[in-house]
Amino acid sequence: MALNSKKRKQNDHEELPPSFDEAVNMEMLSDEEGGVDIESDNGDLDDFPELDPDSDENDDEEYESEDEEEEESDSEQLHIFPKVKTVVSDITGQEKRVYPEIEPDYDSDSSTEDTPNRVGDIPMHWYDDLPHVGYDMDGKRILKPARGDELDRFLETVEDPTSWTSAFDKTAQADKPLTAEELDLIRRLYANEVPDAEYDPYEPTTEWFTGKGKKEVMPLSAAPEPKRRWVPSKWEHKKVMKIVRAIRQGRILPNKTKVTSTPQFYSIWGESSSSHAPPLPAPKPPLPTNSESYNPPEEYLPTEEEKKQWEETDPEDRERDYLPEKYSALRLVPGYGRFIKDRFNRQLDLYMAPRVQRVKLNIDPNSLIPKLPSPNSLKPFPTYKSLQVPHASMARCISVSPDGAWVVSGDETGVIALWEVNVGKAVKKWKFNGKIGTVEWCPRADVSYFVVGTEDMLHFIIPPNLPPTVLQLSQSILAPSTLPPVPETPSPVKWSTPSSTVWTDDTAILTIQLPSSSGLPVQIAWHRRGDYLASVSTGGSQGAVWIHQISRRHSQAPFKKVRGKVQLVLFHPIKPCFFVAASFFLTQQYVRMYNLSEQKLLKTLQPGIKWISSMDVHPSGDHLIVGGYDRKLCWFDLELSDKPYKVLRYHTRAIRSLQFHPTYPLFASSSDDGAIQIFHSRIYNDLMTDPLIVPLKILRGHEVTKGLGVLQVKWCSRHPWLVSGGADGAVNVWCS
Repeated sequence: MALNSKKRKQNDHEELPPSFDEAVNMEMLSDEEGGVDIESDNGDLDDFPELDPDSDENDDEEYESEDEEEEESDSEQLHIFPKVKTVVSDITGQEKRVYPEIEPDYDSDSSTEDTPNRVGDIPMHWYDDLPHVGYDMDGKRILKPARGDELDRFLETVEDPTSWTSAFDKTAQADKPLTAEELDLIRRLYANEVPDAEYDPYEPTTEWFTGKGKKEVMPLSAAPEPKRRWVPSKWEHKKVMKIVRAIRQGRILPNKTKVTSTPQFYSIWGESSSSHAPPLPAPKPPLPTNSESYNPPEEYLPTEEEKKQWEETDPEDRERDYLPEKYSALRLVPGYGRFIKDRFNRQLDLYMAPRVQRVKLNIDPNSLIPKLPSPNSLKPFPTYKSLQVPHASMARCISVSPDGAWVVSGDETGVIALWEVNVGKAVKKWKFNGKIGTVEWCPRADVSYFVVGTEDMLHFIIPPNLPPTVLQLSQSILAPSTLPPVPETPSPVKWSTPSSTVWTDDTAILTIQLPSSSGLPVQIAWHRRGDYLASVSTGGSQGAVWIHQISRRHSQAPFKKVRGKVQLVLFHPIKPCFFVAASFFLTQQYVRMYNLSEQKLLKTLQPGIKWISSMDVHPSGDHLIVGGYDRKLCWFDLELSDKPYKVLRYHTRAIRSLQFHPTYPLFASSSDDGAIQIFHSRIYNDLMTDPLIVPLKILRGHEVTKGLGVLQVKWCSRHPWLVSGGADGAVNVWCS
């Protein structure tokens, strides 16, 4: 060691040249002298101390002993693992190193140990059917710990109040307690808070780039622009070539261009296309005549008078728009002054010319009229006036007996006339105080009497010259020997019958006294059996409608309160139904159909008529016709709809009356225009076939008096004959 130190010192001396300080010309200070000012030695060297030669051997021995101790300490520090044993292998017969078994359960802090299960991050349900849950570091199985049932877990929670702070570890198959930090993290997650407890969401913003002296002047990054910015990408080139090859092979089809069926713009005078019909040829301009030549003949040149007359004439009235002029050569012809105006007129002609040829339909107007059967094939129906019975004033009401042989008619002077249809001779006349409002025969065939309506009164009259059986039965019905019992509910309508000793042909056998202020009865409607009749009066809405029963001699009001004013009533010919036509505030007209047995409203018909004047039901009971003062006649199919099936407008003035024939397929309507319309109305049993309505004949035989025409029409039940009463005081019979 001494020799080595001597050689190292000698080499250090040799490395420094003798004139090093002189060449550098600076003072070499030691570490201790670095910051202190000392006096220079002026190049003088200190004397080197003398060495004792005897001390070299002792120093070497000391150095050797120190080196050995250092080597032993170094070896002890390097070999921190257990010492390796060298043994001879039983299989190969050679030496091998054997390391002692690592014991992890040595005395150390268990908090630094990792989990003993070394299976890794795998699904733990793979070990559900196995007795172990994994393997430790030595590859030995880790058996599942014994776990109790649900009852044991419940008892643990009761005995240990801190058991809820533990979580089940699938890897260790045991419950591990959670730390306070973990519990606080779970609480924050459940409360939708930030998991980090030290995070402050309301921390003031740190302004990094705003404020005085914080503005960025240089870019954030001084990195050079990457090469991919200007060099084409090889990968994009490959993808593009792949798409190009697919298009060439037909595997990718490009989007088809949308071709419109009709072009937006096209030449109207161009060639015909397949999408448009060929247009008409453009109008050709007229060919030039001799007068338009630059050198016309002398006879085409105008005189001075003709020029003056042409100039004084308005441009619209001139025969030609120019005056012929003569030039000796074509080069002397000046520019055409009206060129722009002529071209404008030409464009105007093309613009105003028709582009589409309109095909005119040659339709016969008669083919548009629905084909109806000939009236001659629909006979019989009334065609002419056979006789006439005069009255002193307006014949406002008429009625025909059920057998069709007798007619009673009344006028405004209070006269009721009874006459025969075939002869027309008046057999009997009755005189009443006031004008007659209505008259109606009883529909029963075994009796014969009719009802006359006057002011607040209904009179029942038996005509003369009746067979004894019919007369006796009629008297027993109207004036029975024993009166029926008085009904429980009293009625304001009074029934009175005179004594049998004063019965004559001139007096009424039965009289019904309607309530006071009821007004004039304008309609009487009989039930088909002849025991009930309904009367409609002009006064008031509550006492306007009354239903009278002959057998019980009792009258009752069917409605306690009626909305609007009742105009007409009718009984259904088959069903126990009752029709009521009323108006509400002169704007709403309706026809209501009631069920009398069930006492409820079945339907409401809306005819759309301003004021209903007449109404009748077909004998089948499925159809209804309604007439109004606005010249409309509405046909209703009761099984179809509440709106009119058909609306007829054949009259020029207000409709006054209409009625179905009881046996023939006919109905008639009369109007203030003095005409009577006869219609054929055939109803089919097939519900899919519409009714056949054919106008047959217009009967004219009444004169219009004071703006009124034919006031009422009635059919004869056994013949296609019609009886009409007009405002001229005539009652006509129309026969076929």
